[in-house]
Amino acid sequence: MKITDLNPRLVWEIFDEITKVPRPTHHLEKMKSFLVDWANRHNVDVHTDEVGNVMMRVPATPGHENAPTVILQGHQDMVAEKIPESTHDFMNDPIETIVDGEWVRANGTTLGADNGLGCATAMAALIDPDLVHGPLEALLTVDEEQGLIGANGLQKGFVTGKILLNLDSEEMGALVIGCAGGKVTICSIPLTRQPAPDGLTYEVSLRGLKGGHSGMEINLGRANANQQLARFLWEADRRTPLELAEIDGGGLANAIPRDARAVVVVKREDAEAFTAFASEFSGVLHAEYDAVENKDFVFSVKECKPMPEIIESQLAHNLVAVLYACPNGVQSMSSAIPGLVETSDNLASVKMLRDNTIEVTVHQRSSVDSRRDEIADRIAALFGMIGAEVKFDDAYVGWEPDPDSPVLKIAEESYRKLFGKDPKVEALHAGLECGLFLEKMPDLDMVSFGPTLKDIHSPGEKANIKTVQEFYELLGEMLRRLADMQ
Repeated sequence: MKITDLNPRLVWEIFDEITKVPRPTHHLEKMKSFLVDWANRHNVDVHTDEVGNVMMRVPATPGHENAPTVILQGHQDMVAEKIPESTHDFMNDPIETIVDGEWVRANGTTLGADNGLGCATAMAALIDPDLVHGPLEALLTVDEEQGLIGANGLQKGFVTGKILLNLDSEEMGALVIGCAGGKVTICSIPLTRQPAPDGLTYEVSLRGLKGGHSGMEINLGRANANQQLARFLWEADRRTPLELAEIDGGGLANAIPRDARAVVVVKREDAEAFTAFASEFSGVLHAEYDAVENKDFVFSVKECKPMPEIIESQLAHNLVAVLYACPNGVQSMSSAIPGLVETSDNLASVKMLRDNTIEVTVHQRSSVDSRRDEIADRIAALFGMIGAEVKFDDAYVGWEPDPDSPVLKIAEESYRKLFGKDPKVEALHAGLECGLFLEKMPDLDMVSFGPTLKDIHSPGEKANIKTVQEFYELLGEMLRRLADMQ
């Protein structure tokens, strides 16, 4: 079975088209062209702005011309993550989708349902002759996953609606009315080297963790590959002193790192003790994390080809220490909303750059801006102790909940009518563009909802088929009710 055989047929057909368009964050030229071409093919009015946002507009269903204009909003980009064995090229290759029972997933890569399904649903609503609606605008923003660039660059007047339906949530049955703000802290450490000593060289690797969304799944207790690698290096060095030649781990700021590796040099007389501790450590990790991780994740130590240079010894020691000590995971829970993570931190990536710099990226999220900034400053203080130059990037505000929102009431009534039960009304520990929209358009009334997605921002990402149908039905009912507002 192909995804184009699934219902609602129109949504899945458009999503199938989207999966064939390379669209990693910051590389959306092909996606923008596709969207403009698609709009022209379907006689939909389309405009673009200077940052790459695409806005499509259709008139109201006859008889509903005086209804308020509704903005359907999603983002064009996807998180580009793949399993180590995959040869997929996100800049050129289409996503290979697989219908797997009740789910749709990809072959060894992220699926891009975040937020390709949101875009597909908005586009379907524009051309579906069976939907009743007032004037509709579809705002498809660029680079949401890193920097919320499209929302930040949105100019006054590009959209005209006063009601916005954000189609970027990941749990069917939940109506989202608030989200966390965020910031990225980038620590750049000058890299100095020295000749490698005599000894045996080993590659240490941790691979195959679940990873996932650094906001939505930060509370699940999953292992962070970067921090667990640093933990091993710190503990191993105390037992059998080692030298660090290379270190690399993680990828995107908003994804919990799944994989990390290091190359170390150990004295020949310490080799047996070192490998024995590695085996012991692997057992410790599995004992600690098998309940929440892929049980087949692998921590391994393998002898490899010697390297001519290592990282200068004191620098290496200091780097391992700060990586191990770096705040990571849930930092505090909300006092206003029970069960909601207030503030978190993700030790996202460690990279050795060609300009002789080690770059460490850490992503903060919080529903309280001052707490977000406090954690970022704490990281700056920590890495500053080893001479890092620290900069802050991609800061964005949160979205403060409005439980009295009129559009929320319509969403609740629509859900009850369709499914015979109350939806959840909640805030998320994730970044949505809604807070930035409110800064630019204070009169907006907003709610966010979507189908059920799992393991987003990881190669395990999957979309629940049944909930995509329910999601589209809910959108249709909400649009019908909003169309009756004259």
